[in-house]
Amino acid sequence: MAEHMQIIKREIKSISSTERVTNAMKLVSASKLRRAKYVYEHSSELLKKIAAAIGETFDNHDELPADLILGSREIKKTCYIVITASSGLCGSYNGNMIRKADEIFAESESMPEIVTIGSKGKTHFERSGLDIIMSFDDSPDAFTYEDSQNMAQDLIEMYHKGEIDEIIILYTSFVNMLKQRIITERILPIDINEHMPESSSAAIVDYLPSPEEVFDYLTEKYLELRLYNAAIEAATCEHSARRTAMENANDNAREMLDSLQLRYNRARQAMITDKIIEIVSGSEAQQ
Repeated sequence: MAEHMQIIKREIKSISSTERVTNAMKLVSASKLRRAKYVYEHSSELLKKIAAAIGETFDNHDELPADLILGSREIKKTCYIVITASSGLCGSYNGNMIRKADEIFAESESMPEIVTIGSKGKTHFERSGLDIIMSFDDSPDAFTYEDSQNMAQDLIEMYHKGEIDEIIILYTSFVNMLKQRIITERILPIDINEHMPESSSAAIVDYLPSPEEVFDYLTEKYLELRLYNAAIEAATCEHSARRTAMENANDNAREMLDSLQLRYNRARQAMITDKIIEIVSGSEAQQ
């Protein structure tokens, strides 16, 4: 009986240690979530303004670089930007994204060119034998605007050279604290109908040095900010998923501790009862 109680005590100690770790991870994830959500909301506002400026430029000038607009070329080679985490313990966050990407790649008529943000996706696709042309191995919340600029410039250069014909981004979108959804979005070439203003402006606008150069500049900035915004939103989802997973792990640990404590108390009570019976039996035997 004493040996059985020692086993239960070791289990209680082990689970208590795990519970302290998961609780600390939950608090860290909650703090990172608040920070990432703040950055995401502010970058989203700037992204909307740039998208509106692209639509206004196109609305004022019909003769713009057709190469950047959807329908200007045949789509032969697609580049996919897949955003995952660089660590686990976040529930099904990484698994859902990887499964979605695998489904899309399986339906692709040509071998996709893959860009990864987050090492979980990179590791999986490398094992699958897919071609990774560019990667950012750190966590998405470490993806800076400078990183986004460098990646966007390389991708635009590949696009103009004809090495890729479209760029599609796959990331996890934040709905609320308990719900996220996977988004598949084409970011180049631009579907100008998505960015057209609701009403045409009657004012004549002069763009310097030229409408074409302004449109090129806005498109590049849009791609940079879209990458950055998607990475930050994905990081928000990752921290939310990890916070939820750690909270569930905490609850499960407490339930196990309650169950083990009950088992320990029952074993202790049984041992005490046995001792009392032994003492009473010995006393009666001496009479």
